[in-house]
Amino acid sequence: MAGNDLGSLLGSLLGGGAGGGGGTGQSGGNVLGSLLGALMRGQGGSGGNGSNPLGGLLDMLTRSGLTDQAQSWVGTGDNQAVSGAQIADALPDDTLKKVAAEAGVTPEQAADEIARSLPQAVDRLTPDGALPQGGSLEEIIRRQQL
Repeated sequence: MAGNDLGSLLGSLLGGGAGGGGGTGQSGGNVLGSLLGALMRGQGGSGGNGSNPLGGLLDMLTRSGLTDQAQSWVGTGDNQAVSGAQIADALPDDTLKKVAAEAGVTPEQAADEIARSLPQAVDRLTPDGALPQGGSLEEIIRRQQL
C-alpha cells in the first residue's frame, strides 16, 4: 500500500532506522505516510499541486491559519512548532480518523505524531527553501536521502 511505502521512506528520512531504536522517526513516518497517501488518493486535489500531496497538505495548513509555521518549515530558518490540536483542527475529521486507523492509534495520537514529525519532514524535503518539483513524492523523498 502506498501509505506503508511512504511511511517507510519518511521514517528513513526522519532518522528511524530499520530495527529498534523506537523514537518518532519510524512511527512518525508511518503516520505521515498514511496521511500523505490518503491525500494522494482522495482529498488533496485543491491547490493545484498535482501528484505531490505535500503541497496540498501545506496549502491546507495555510488555509487553517498555520501560515507562519508552514512557511518556517519550507524556509531555511528555524522551524516553528505546531500542536496536535492545531493539526486536528486543520485536517478534515474523516482524513484524521482514517490515518489513525491505518496507523493503529487514536486520532489524537495521530495528530500529535503529525505535529511532532511534520516540521522535520517538510524541512528535510525542502532544503533549498522551496517545494521540490518533478517526480512523485516517493522519488522526491529518495532524492533527499542521498
